[in-house]
Amino acid sequence: MAKDDKKITPRDQDYAQWYLDVIREGDLAEPAEVVKGCMVIKPHGYALWEGMQGDLDRRFKATGHKNAYFPLLIPQSFIRKEAEHVEGFAPELAVVTHAGGKELEEPYVVRPTSETIIGHFFAKWISSYRDLPLLINQWANVMRWEKRTRMFLRTTEFLWQEGHTAHSTHEEAEVETRRMLDIYGDFAEEIMAMPVIKGEKTATERFAGALSTFSIEAFMQNAWALQAGTSHDLGQNFGKAFNVRFQNEQGNLDYVWQTSWGVSTRLVGALIMCHSDDIGLVLPPKLAPIHAVVVPIFRKAHERERVMEACTKLREELVAKGLTVELDDREGIKPGQKYYHWEARGVPVRVEIGPRDLDKGQVALKQRLEGSEREFVPMDQAVSRTLALMDEIQAEMFARALKRREDATVTVDSWDDFRDIFPEGKSKFVYAHWCGDPEVEKQIKEETGGVTIRNIPLDQPQEPGECIRSGRPSKQRVLFSRAY
Repeated sequence: MAKDDKKITPRDQDYAQWYLDVIREGDLAEPAEVVKGCMVIKPHGYALWEGMQGDLDRRFKATGHKNAYFPLLIPQSFIRKEAEHVEGFAPELAVVTHAGGKELEEPYVVRPTSETIIGHFFAKWISSYRDLPLLINQWANVMRWEKRTRMFLRTTEFLWQEGHTAHSTHEEAEVETRRMLDIYGDFAEEIMAMPVIKGEKTATERFAGALSTFSIEAFMQNAWALQAGTSHDLGQNFGKAFNVRFQNEQGNLDYVWQTSWGVSTRLVGALIMCHSDDIGLVLPPKLAPIHAVVVPIFRKAHERERVMEACTKLREELVAKGLTVELDDREGIKPGQKYYHWEARGVPVRVEIGPRDLDKGQVALKQRLEGSEREFVPMDQAVSRTLALMDEIQAEMFARALKRREDATVTVDSWDDFRDIFPEGKSKFVYAHWCGDPEVEKQIKEETGGVTIRNIPLDQPQEPGECIRSGRPSKQRVLFSRAY
């Protein structure tokens, strides 16, 4: 690839192209050109997903959930059993009609989500209140036939986890729905260093077949929103559709109350757009597959042994402290090329050691964060300082992301002011009143070229006002933005 082809387009010049360039230069993924709308996740990109998966899996298991696996293919009749569900997913379904050289008696749907087939098995597994709550999670791939795709954010096939639980009362299901939303929010902020806004979706944006849907909404650097996770209160809709009944403590039969919740590989896209810069990836240490890279620097052959000995020793000491560390001892490559290679891949800290550093008993440390300068520390403090930088970088990334969001967040009370904030393609996070009417919600979206209510924030106080579009009474402000 020619040098010019590797250049990352500046964010303020073409944000969409910048995003794709960062993925390419970070060696995260590439389009699966032979399979429409799909992608190949390369090792560095998959390592990010593995890090997310590992942390979330620990959180799920700590709250009593157990992993299981259900079939990829779902009988088409299952999808049709829940009316809202089939209507919501119909345009996105991939259907298998032939197998083994013959036409199938009943077509199968490649799972877009698993509520229906899991409901079928819940009906077999649950008969008494003693079987409840049933707390299941599945790590899987799903398929939704998307018209317009973008790597990690929206692809025909993607990876995710989907939690499915059954409860004896609606109150228990509501607690579960909110508990999982909190887990997603904590993960996003503590591990991804990505501040999020938790809230309830409007009826228009609700998951097909759910009583209510809650989401975490993240702020991207172009001021667009990204829905980073959802948690659904399914009520008894799927319990009734699949006859999932249990005998309660009073001896009466009742339908279970269910929830479902999930996040997907779009979190990798969120991570890129929340933190990265015009050089490439910027990764929080708690998710970075490689925490530090040690780069030996020497010009003369006789300097090599001495420098490499020091670099190898430091790498071993850092690894012993639990860090993942690369020693870039590739020959024939200039230090500047090595720097770019690791910066583009988002490695949080670069350690440089040359003959002059050894003479002075020091090492040079360079953070990946934009605007940071090299710092020189004594050799005997290199390990402790590198470890300290991991915590400092994690905290600084969250602080920067939060400030970007706060700087682009406004409160608006008039339609003219609201409309002026959203010229074509532009966005902010806007808190404004809405009357609750789905038709007014639709009108706002149409008249602004796609601005939507992201959610009704849970932390927003009840503040009576007037809807920015209809002028009718409103109970509280909601969050508006353009979104991926």
